[in-house]
Amino acid sequence: METKVDEIAEGIYRLSTWVPEIAPPAGLTFNQFLIHAEEPLLFHTGPRAMFPLVSDAVGRICPVAELRWVAFGHVESDECGSMNQWLAAAPDAKVAHGALGCEVSLNDLCDRPPRPMADGEVLDLGGKRVRHLDTPHVPHNWEARVLYEESTGTLLCGDLFSHLGDGPALTTDDIVGPAMHMETMFRYSSLGPDLPVTLARLAELDTSTLALMHGSSFTGNGRNALRELADAYDARFLAHA
Repeated sequence: METKVDEIAEGIYRLSTWVPEIAPPAGLTFNQFLIHAEEPLLFHTGPRAMFPLVSDAVGRICPVAELRWVAFGHVESDECGSMNQWLAAAPDAKVAHGALGCEVSLNDLCDRPPRPMADGEVLDLGGKRVRHLDTPHVPHNWEARVLYEESTGTLLCGDLFSHLGDGPALTTDDIVGPAMHMETMFRYSSLGPDLPVTLARLAELDTSTLALMHGSSFTGNGRNALRELADAYDARFLAHA
């Protein structure tokens, strides 16, 4: 395996590792995002076994020891499995997550106390600003959240819009259809009435880049993409109901 590095917005880098053994022949990418600022932030850590690959990729952009923040969408191995390896490699780094996630999991799991964040709270990285937004159970997990980088209009989506394949780092193509195809295969989202409501809330953001955990990131009208995803899930939930 190899980890590719691409800048998808000004100062925001996608670190992508394709694993062909998952859902072959398309395979699945595991993506992390480095926000290069005075206080660099890594969103998603990758699982423990990927730490050598991902840390090498981060090192192509800035020294790993200079990392100040480690963040992720929710508590799951591909999102935060190697977080303590990152904390060991970057002695000044802290995990930043929603207050609920810190209370139920991360206060115990992190080797250093995490930084809890309130819904809507902004973390000033110096040159970049990330806003924490709680999204409980969307797409899954009670402590789920996303981050919104204000200066570039980049939404760090976690597992939202996940799709298969090793496509380009950044696409203008439809990502809703492929996401619903993967939903049919894996049923990874919590299908409930709050899901389209949460997506509609995210659609109020002025988003031009959607940074995806699995699959190609998207550039274009992020608001419309989020509304279309909300409509697709709303139709699927109503059909099940």
